[in-house]
Amino acid sequence: MKPMGPIPTWFGAEENMLLIGGCGAASLVDEAGDTPLFVYDMGIVEAQVRRFRQAMPDAVHLHYAMKANPYAPLLARMAGQVDGFDIASGGELEMALSAGMAPDRISFAGPGKRRDELEAAIFAGVTINLESEGEGRRALAAAEKVGKTPRLAVRVNPDFDLKGSGMKMGGGAKPFGVDADRAAALARAMIDAGADWRGWHIFAGSQNLDPAAIIETQAATIALAARLSDAVGASPPLVNLGGGFGLPYFPGDAALDIRPVGVALDNELDSLPDILRGSDFAIELGRWLVGEAGVYLTRVVDVKTSQGETFVVVDGGLHHQLAASGNFGTVVRRNYPMAVANRFGAAVAGDPVTVVGCLCTPIDRLGDKVSLPPVEEGDLIAIFLAGAYGASASPTAFLGHPSPRELLLG
Repeated sequence: MKPMGPIPTWFGAEENMLLIGGCGAASLVDEAGDTPLFVYDMGIVEAQVRRFRQAMPDAVHLHYAMKANPYAPLLARMAGQVDGFDIASGGELEMALSAGMAPDRISFAGPGKRRDELEAAIFAGVTINLESEGEGRRALAAAEKVGKTPRLAVRVNPDFDLKGSGMKMGGGAKPFGVDADRAAALARAMIDAGADWRGWHIFAGSQNLDPAAIIETQAATIALAARLSDAVGASPPLVNLGGGFGLPYFPGDAALDIRPVGVALDNELDSLPDILRGSDFAIELGRWLVGEAGVYLTRVVDVKTSQGETFVVVDGGLHHQLAASGNFGTVVRRNYPMAVANRFGAAVAGDPVTVVGCLCTPIDRLGDKVSLPPVEEGDLIAIFLAGAYGASASPTAFLGHPSPRELLLG
């Protein structure tokens, strides 16, 4: 047997049927028409937003990193919940604008922006986070072509990383951002060229569950922003502190307590260097806002044995939930939390089972030797923490299987 991560505390049951947003999982499948199905509970997202607002200083803006989940109905609701969207492609730009987010509250990061993407973003009035000196030159050329003053920030590759983060975005050689020792020169060059300089984007790492590590990184980020701003000789309108807030996906993980992070950040903002006293600050979050709100429901099509091991075969798989299969940013495969949705809370069976998807590849494994209640054909398997990096981060076209359905509640 191999343990699973903890099921988020938001979910309960009625007569052994998993409830999502107060609705039974089976009835949601009926409403959507079939499985596989992603269900997102907007009530959980709103609760996370409130939790952030209560813990963080009032002066800190909340940005949503759209790459976590760009489902259009969700985006439309998020536009009224957060202070800005952070995007990473021209396609996300179109989705952000369609969701109703004001262009001057959208920032565009990513190391390989095409010329047409730069032109579209500058024409719309979106802030571009420059990832290199070359991109700075291309942005100025794009601005001249479309006849607009570009809104440009500089993404910095800091000389530190977020210790213990699931994905390190700073420190050492990185394709993201401009090395800290060259960032001020690029900002100064953009100002001298007539651009509307919007400040710094400094993202050191993601998926961290240690408040002390996040506190240390935020303090280092503010100090770096001050040092760079002094070198530029101008106060930045905005300092994006990055994100880093993680979720407990795996066995042994404990939920991140963001309250001490907010207290420490409040103290930092109370003693800012003069160069930053007029600046706004933002924290950019994706999975922390939407991850726990999502459940992936997939139906059991077969239960079979092979050399004494029981396999539960479902109609979904890694083509929808790549992260749960262990093939998205993890080195050692561990089990996401899962349950039999129509026997939620029932006693587990004696022998563990392995839950696999419908794809012809051995890596399509959603649960490895997990303990579940007795499973039969037709049952619903629920995989939790499916609200971030699910459908849009998975190879949905692989082997020609249908795309998953999606449903927003609340």
